[in-house]
Amino acid sequence: MNIGVILPNWIGDVVMATPTLRSLKRHFGPACRLTGVMRPYVKDVLGGSHLVDHEVLFDPHSTDRSQHTWPVSRQLRRQKLDVMVVLTNSLRSASLAYLSGARQRVGYARHGRSWLLTTALRPPREGGAWRPVSAVDYYLRLVSEMGVEDASGTPILATLPQDDAAAEGVWNSLGIPHGATVVVMNTGGAYGQAKHWPVSYFAHLATRIAAERHEWVLVLCGPDERPQAAQIEKLAGHPRVRSLSAFPSSIGLTKGVVRGAQGMITTDSGPRHFAHAFGVPVLTLFGPTDPRWSETRHPQSMHVQQSIDCAPCGKRVCPLGHHRCMVDLTPERVYRYYDRLCSLLKKSRQVA
Repeated sequence: MNIGVILPNWIGDVVMATPTLRSLKRHFGPACRLTGVMRPYVKDVLGGSHLVDHEVLFDPHSTDRSQHTWPVSRQLRRQKLDVMVVLTNSLRSASLAYLSGARQRVGYARHGRSWLLTTALRPPREGGAWRPVSAVDYYLRLVSEMGVEDASGTPILATLPQDDAAAEGVWNSLGIPHGATVVVMNTGGAYGQAKHWPVSYFAHLATRIAAERHEWVLVLCGPDERPQAAQIEKLAGHPRVRSLSAFPSSIGLTKGVVRGAQGMITTDSGPRHFAHAFGVPVLTLFGPTDPRWSETRHPQSMHVQQSIDCAPCGKRVCPLGHHRCMVDLTPERVYRYYDRLCSLLKKSRQVA
């Protein structure tokens, strides 16, 4: 079986798609050849996982014309695909599946694209709106039409040797002792500013964790979050609060650091899902987004969300300008949730 999969465009969604990739590989066995069609910036998410056998980079907005629709469709035709699974919801992705020449094209019936698919599933609704469903289940439902099942839905990620070496370099450079308890904080969110928690709140929380719990706090950052990470470290002013702001950023380094941590406090963004894949306890701060869309069922996770009338609105920028869904979520409340998460995990380990 020669299968293509058009992967999501967001880092966290790619992680939530890994159970689908794993299920296809398991179901069709060693004879299955899986081609992943993906944005270049999410390629490293799957590094080391061996979930896809061939990668095709697709970015219609790239300056590299080989990543545009027609060159990519020609690449896919050469693969002689039996099936194309379209995990994204756009008309463009369904068109690419059609142009790929795959005999069977499986996706959701959205944006008037059903005629481009051979199997078009209706997405779940509640009244006139889309019913909030975890992306993990949303993707798995597509391949269930092919007789493929995955009972756990647990994501799978891996690190490459260079990722682990880079993480080890961070530990050594920042003077973090081996065996120390390290909590990583993730501040950003490519979705938009509405997901962000105030920098001063992160600094306050980091200082308290370092001072009261004697844990190390390491602030993650991508290229766009570098100034915020540096500011958190500066505002905290504690020797056990450090950041990655001075290190070259990469998805591989972030995976390596998360894998080596003992806990994570994060906004609803991609690295949150790294924690689940690596079995790291995680506390997620939700603001404008409904947790049901990205529910991971991670057994060592906890969500915190401020209850206000206008949330969750799902907007990238607060339409009312007050951003109360995140501003009203105080560091003191988040600390209590983090302390509770740590206590519950400690009790569960004692029972085990």
